[in-house]
Amino acid sequence: MDPDSMGGDGGDVYWRRRMSVLVAVLVVVAVVAWACSSGGSGPERSSSAQTSPSATPATDPLLAGLRTLAMGTASPSPTPAPKESPSVRPRRPGEPCQQDSLVLSLQGGKEPIYTGETRPSFIVTLVNTGPVMCTADVGPRTMEIRITSGADRIWSTADCVSGVGTEVRELQRGVPYVRTLEWDRRRSSTDCRSVSAAALPGTYVATARMGTLRSGKGVFHLR
Repeated sequence: MDPDSMGGDGGDVYWRRRMSVLVAVLVVVAVVAWACSSGGSGPERSSSAQTSPSATPATDPLLAGLRTLAMGTASPSPTPAPKESPSVRPRRPGEPCQQDSLVLSLQGGKEPIYTGETRPSFIVTLVNTGPVMCTADVGPRTMEIRITSGADRIWSTADCVSGVGTEVRELQRGVPYVRTLEWDRRRSSTDCRSVSAAALPGTYVATARMGTLRSGKGVFHLR
């Protein structure tokens, strides 16, 4: 086009049209850029922005100001107070063991049936599960091994104990105290009769007792 023809009113119209097209292009580019940066990727992008507000920068000052105002005035949900655990007095090493920190168990011999003169044997263990070392009386009166047959009390380590009958031991945490014993197949009694009768053939039950603690039952038979 001849430059001379753009003079006067015709030239003004030409440049106005050129500026209008340029402005329209810039507006379209700005709208597309704003849409891409403010969540044009769909619901998933919006969800991540909710969980992490600082992950997506705000390109619009008005939106940024509204978001800041909302975050500053919103009341946070109250955080529940932690439940208080019951206070437990720390135990010092060497104090008497508590019953609820001890585990008492009994195991019978390899054979559940004993014939002839074979004597039943047992292994008794006591384990401290407390936080520190403690002491316990494992004497025959306190830690009793008892044998019964039905309702009949046949034999007990607490019968006719000579001496003081106490034996205090230190129990380290998790380290079992072990006691082994054999039963001579004879009855015992609290009145300490000089002659004890032999136990008859039948089914018997051995248990270990210590205060309120009870071991499992060890069932065996005499033939």
